[in-house]
Amino acid sequence: MARLTQWLLASTAAAALMAGSAQAQEQEENRFVMVTHGIPSDPFWSVVKNGAEAAAEQVGAELEYRAPSTFDMAKMQQLVDAAVASNPDGLVVSFTDEDALGSAVQDATDRGIPVITINSGGDVASKYGTKLHIGQSEYEAGKQAAERMQEMGVEKGVCVNHEQGNQGLDQRCDGFVEGFDGNAEQLATTYDPTSIRSAIIAYLNENSDVRGVLTLGALAAEPMIQAMREQGATDIFTLGTFDLSPGILEAINVGDLDFAIDQQQYLQGYLPVIFLDQFVRNGLLPAGDVPTGPGFVTQENAEQVIELSNQGIR
Repeated sequence: MARLTQWLLASTAAAALMAGSAQAQEQEENRFVMVTHGIPSDPFWSVVKNGAEAAAEQVGAELEYRAPSTFDMAKMQQLVDAAVASNPDGLVVSFTDEDALGSAVQDATDRGIPVITINSGGDVASKYGTKLHIGQSEYEAGKQAAERMQEMGVEKGVCVNHEQGNQGLDQRCDGFVEGFDGNAEQLATTYDPTSIRSAIIAYLNENSDVRGVLTLGALAAEPMIQAMREQGATDIFTLGTFDLSPGILEAINVGDLDFAIDQQQYLQGYLPVIFLDQFVRNGLLPAGDVPTGPGFVTQENAEQVIELSNQGIR
């Protein structure tokens, strides 16, 4: 009887150890790396990062967010290569340039690292073995911006591209030009606010028949708004932009900016972390890409969006 009791106690202890080990394994922290092209001064990407950090905290994962200090595809490729070499449990990439990033993403998927792309490159990323894309159709969003301006009476427009060579931004302008049936042009600038402001003023002075101006993000929108206010021209032109910032929302709310195209960038940070965690733990993923936009913010709904922007969500 004594031996039987000892055997039962030993078996119970071993089972408890095994259960504890299994539980610890189940609760092991996953490590995900997110690499984007968003420069630190762009408020759009701070919201993406907020979403990613909130998701990581929610699921108990470690998140490493990496981005170049300037729009630099060579540097971004280096960041993706370094992320792959660190062998994370999952990788999130804004697939901005297929030529620059395709081989690095392929390397990740060849190693068995699950990759989700966000924001840019959703039309080509799957060729490199990625799991899914979270974002919007940039071409279609640009086309809808043109159609909206035409409904407001604009016959000719200009698309201000502050990161020419960024696949997603180029597609926005392409869609905008197509939406105007060719009655629009692309104006390439740098991401320097002073340069953007000067380029827009010079272009409009030289092209007096242009009445619609579309910028592709807060970096370009805020200098445009400033220039229009200084020139007293906010009522002369129909003004639109992609993406949101406090300055953009304030301008919409007071009527100095006609609309902004919202792609809900918080979800572009939040959802890939949630999805990767579920995939690593349970093998679960959505059956297809997840569109987060486009949606339009106008004076009618600006106040509601401002409240969420103050929370770092919009």
